Amino acid sequence: MSGSPVKPWKGKAKAADTDFDDLDPVITYRQLYSQALGVRDPLRVIALCDSDAFYAACEMVRLGVTDQPLVVLQWESLIAVNYPARKFGISRMDKIKDAKARCPELMVVHVATYKEGEKEPGYWENVDSRTHKVSLDYYRRESMKILGMFKEMLPDAEIEKASIDEAFIDFTRPVRAILLQRYPYLAEPPKDAPNGIDTAVPPPPQISWDGLGFLIPVDTSPSKAVRTKFGYTLSAGIARNKFLAKLSASYRKPNSQSILRNSAIPNYLKPMAFQKIRFLGGKLGDALAKEYDVSNKFGEGAIWVYEILRRCTVKAKSVVNKSMLASKNLPQPITKASEGHHWIRVLAAELALRLKDAREANPNLWPKTLVLHARKGYEASRSKQAAFPFNRDFNVDVIAAAGDKLWKDLVGSATTMKVTSVQLAFTGIETAESGQQSIAGFLGTKRPREEDNTDQEENDVTKKLFFVCFRCKKEVRLPTSSVSGDETADEAALGEMKMEHSDWHFARDLSKEADDPVTLREPLKEPVKKKKRAKEPPKSKEGIEKFFTKR
Repeated sequence: MSGSPVKPWKGKAKAADTDFDDLDPVITYRQLYSQALGVRDPLRVIALCDSDAFYAACEMVRLGVTDQPLVVLQWESLIAVNYPARKFGISRMDKIKDAKARCPELMVVHVATYKEGEKEPGYWENVDSRTHKVSLDYYRRESMKILGMFKEMLPDAEIEKASIDEAFIDFTRPVRAILLQRYPYLAEPPKDAPNGIDTAVPPPPQISWDGLGFLIPVDTSPSKAVRTKFGYTLSAGIARNKFLAKLSASYRKPNSQSILRNSAIPNYLKPMAFQKIRFLGGKLGDALAKEYDVSNKFGEGAIWVYEILRRCTVKAKSVVNKSMLASKNLPQPITKASEGHHWIRVLAAELALRLKDAREANPNLWPKTLVLHARKGYEASRSKQAAFPFNRDFNVDVIAAAGDKLWKDLVGSATTMKVTSVQLAFTGIETAESGQQSIAGFLGTKRPREEDNTDQEENDVTKKLFFVCFRCKKEVRLPTSSVSGDETADEAALGEMKMEHSDWHFARDLSKEADDPVTLREPLKEPVKKKKRAKEPPKSKEGIEKFFTKR
């Protein structure tokens, strides 16, 4: 093997043969043994697993159909077309009338929706965007099942969820481990190695790439297991980095696996429009082409795009979302305050279901704050927020009641309005730290004491008079004036102080996100402009009242 170190990208310079020297690098024993080379590892193996026509596949599994042409409908638009339907020339750009004309046997499934009075979404007849809200919860749950199987079968690989139907998998470590197991003579450099650990490893054995199926060396292929257990087919792309893996995953869908070898990269990229690279489509791709005067091909003028993008690592993301958002863009604006409660309850149903699903996986999960946003047209939204206390028996009614209160605070005394978008969100979602037995303990509520520690706790009441904040690391002590001497009362007062201090942190966090956040002690008010001739400044409107006019 021969090669040279990785070179920096060349801007507008034309690509030359030397631009691809790193595709056939010299691999040394040091690189083989290293575990921390990251994107510069010449032995990197990255895969992108993509679920085929995922929304349509989910509905096929739910309905128990296999080869039936099927499309998924959201209001009047097609959002998914399965592969049997694609054989009739149906695409997501088609109208439902045209799709049925091409395939009279076409099965049409509208996505599940929430409607007022129902605690969970359902597949209703005569859905109406004016009264219903789309639910993607079923697809999210199926996605988590597939991701969970990946993590179960590949414990040594880094797995990053890319979207609801995609996941990146870094096979570098497991592949390296099996490589050393399969070829034990690579376990240490030869005694006569001229450069010691920096000596190049021997050339690899010849591989015939014809007819190879699942080349990833694991006991059982994850894609086969997903199909067997859940009924979904996957297409995978395997390459040296995330972007190439993404590009090659869609090469021969469905139910395929494409391996992009280093030597094939130049010829694979040159005829391809660079806008097909992840994040480089649409306006960004057009701006990039205009700024650097490049064509839409990967030839001599644009190979540097690949040089920029090839350095990217797979990072396992936290399974805990810090927020949950339910939103609705209203086809008919809310014009009366009473109309808002209908949508508050619909949004509350979605949040209740999503929080329930999350707590099934992690019982110690709980949001700190409930936030309501409302917007008129394209104007900046207005919001109200409030702490969301822990409630072991929470349901739609609990969330809807809290949302209704926020709505009343936003609306105030306005009699007319025109709200075109409503959002209800949980923010500040966290889990109890290790050592805490329950979410109740995390939120500062009282827990029963262990009987064998009763005497010790009674003799050490001072431990209950302060706590250390895990965020600001400050010791917060119960004021002397608040100490009653009664252990139960003091513990309750300390718990209340802990909650208040924690809410203060989350209020500060939300002030960076919300357009009109409400602090713990005083609601924010608009600054009053001074008028020279006015005797008294006019009273400023608060919150969403700016959207409304009184008759």
